[in-house]
Amino acid sequence: MPVNEPNQDSYDADDIQVLKGLDGVRRRPAMYIGDQGKRGLHHLIYEVLDNAVDEAIGGYANEIKVFLFKDNSVLIQDNGRGIPIDIHPEYNQPALEVIMEYLHSGGKFDNKSYKISGGLHGVGLSVVNALTEWMDVEICRDGQIYKQRFSKGKKVTEPEITKIENTKSYTKISFYPDDEIFEFDKNEVIYSSSSIANRMRELAFLTPEARFELHNKIKDETEEFFYEGGIKEFISYLNKDKQPLHNDIIYISESSEDENGAVIYCDLAMQYNTTYQTNILSYANTINTQEGGVHLTGFKSALTRTFNSYVEKFMEKKYKEHVLSGADTREGLSAVISVKLPDPQFESQTKIKLGNPEVRQIVSQIVTDKLTQYLEEHPQVAKKIVLKTINAKLAREAAQKARLLIRRKSVLDSARMPGKLADCSSNDPKECEIFIVEGNSAGGSAKQGRDRGYQAILPLRGKILNVEKARLDKILQNNEIRSIIKALGVGIQEFNEVNGSENENGENGENGETEESEKDFDLSKLRYHKTIIMCDADIDGFHIETLLLTFFFRYMRALIDGGFLYIAVPPLYKVSYKKSKKYVFSDSEKDTFIKEIKTIHKLNDSSSIKVQRYKGLGEMNPEELYDTTMNKETRTLKKVTYEDYIENDLIFTKLMGKEVISRKKYIFSNFDEVNVLDI
Repeated sequence: MPVNEPNQDSYDADDIQVLKGLDGVRRRPAMYIGDQGKRGLHHLIYEVLDNAVDEAIGGYANEIKVFLFKDNSVLIQDNGRGIPIDIHPEYNQPALEVIMEYLHSGGKFDNKSYKISGGLHGVGLSVVNALTEWMDVEICRDGQIYKQRFSKGKKVTEPEITKIENTKSYTKISFYPDDEIFEFDKNEVIYSSSSIANRMRELAFLTPEARFELHNKIKDETEEFFYEGGIKEFISYLNKDKQPLHNDIIYISESSEDENGAVIYCDLAMQYNTTYQTNILSYANTINTQEGGVHLTGFKSALTRTFNSYVEKFMEKKYKEHVLSGADTREGLSAVISVKLPDPQFESQTKIKLGNPEVRQIVSQIVTDKLTQYLEEHPQVAKKIVLKTINAKLAREAAQKARLLIRRKSVLDSARMPGKLADCSSNDPKECEIFIVEGNSAGGSAKQGRDRGYQAILPLRGKILNVEKARLDKILQNNEIRSIIKALGVGIQEFNEVNGSENENGENGENGETEESEKDFDLSKLRYHKTIIMCDADIDGFHIETLLLTFFFRYMRALIDGGFLYIAVPPLYKVSYKKSKKYVFSDSEKDTFIKEIKTIHKLNDSSSIKVQRYKGLGEMNPEELYDTTMNKETRTLKKVTYEDYIENDLIFTKLMGKEVISRKKYIFSNFDEVNVLDI
């Protein structure tokens, strides 16, 4: 090795870096806010919002407001006590500066200032400060109004203090995200008001003592959220387009002490409906634990144990042979489980899973005792629910038989793909893509036009089953759905639940078993990393597209979450004049192009301009279909995403569910947005 060339293998003290202040947050922001895209941008708002909610939980605030401005800045304010502004004894700085400039600083470690809090790591406001171009803080308390500006983790102005009299305390925090950190266009609206509204609505259900307001200055709109009924009203909201199995909303509100004397509060609201979907939302200190945790596990185990006990004690002899699984007891259930505890242990700063082991047993015991009492006092309701769970068990057993026909148990089975599937030659899922195509005619064109190296084609015959109206045993009998499941190779997420994958016996189960949905569904076996829905650009095509989206959302949602599901965008028209031609994707694009042709060629009218309307994919020859819709270089794909599970659950229920009245209301109220009408 030449003497002047550095040794690439050297590793000594000179290589050790110490990131000071909030530099570590700016270097690795995703560790604290999830990502540097839309999710992270919204997480900034939610960090500040959660602090305001903590004031409300403590009984110090009852008004929380969020303002979205046209310049993409945000203001969050509450009428709580106000962030402390006196001098910190150790750092000899105003307490606000310590909170803003140091990680793990705050008033939520010793349970004195906040007995219950969602923000326990002391990093929320400092992280927001670190990742914003500017942050303005205005605090009113102790007879003073205190103003100060921060930027990228550091203060940029000294405090501006004004003495006042007889003014109520408040905190106002406004900020603008740092475009060195986040990926966004300054000229576009970067925040989703609907996502923020959904989170504020959720918080209002969970914090009935506070009124929430969202002021969208971009659209000049204001929304207000205030629910005195708390999570009982949350259940009414979740079930608003579903037919309840019983009129009562079962409500449990109890507290219990752990072995150290800490009080843990458990609130539960639940109601069964006639659908086959499960909708369980879990929260810890108002934080949505999207991957569940011990409180969810405790609830599930109590539910299973309680209903099996009820069958054994109170049901007729002919029903006693049935042993219910956890999934059986959750079919058609909408539930909200909310716990509040002094020292929640979350899995990460994004707080998606609760881990306190003592909570599981406490929740399980509370739910078992109170639910047993409710069922014994309401035998008619109890019998309705139990009969539904038994029917769910029978359907599950039938589904198990159907699933055995689909599951690939050996190398030989793995090779048996649906007969209609034209597979690709590549075995690398990362480069492979499958087109799910409407109709044999379009499927034929797609098979001839595709790139056989990495593109597979699966044609469907007509419309698949509406999975919103069917149990799993019926779904698995549908040939088209079975073909999709076989082709993709991952199985299905059988027990369609919102969050949390643990079974009712805990992470691994007391008996070492896991839920069948976990055993059957394996995303690592996905054979194509692009699943592309390709339907005709007409009413029937849109309907088939919606049916397929319903299936993927309900039974393969992990494909959407992982970014593997897409929709192809075929052209509506081919416009040609002499030797020039163009494929266009909308009526407005067609009209614009015709005007261009007339202007360039000085035409008085369009008798000589040829316009071909593609009523179906099958009308295109293989070369046209490939060039316009399948070629990576020229095609347009829409990635399927969703911002909020609850809102998407409601819209699928409304559009595809059993209730006709709510669907009619939706159609009538949105008629002005219709752009394709088939009469």
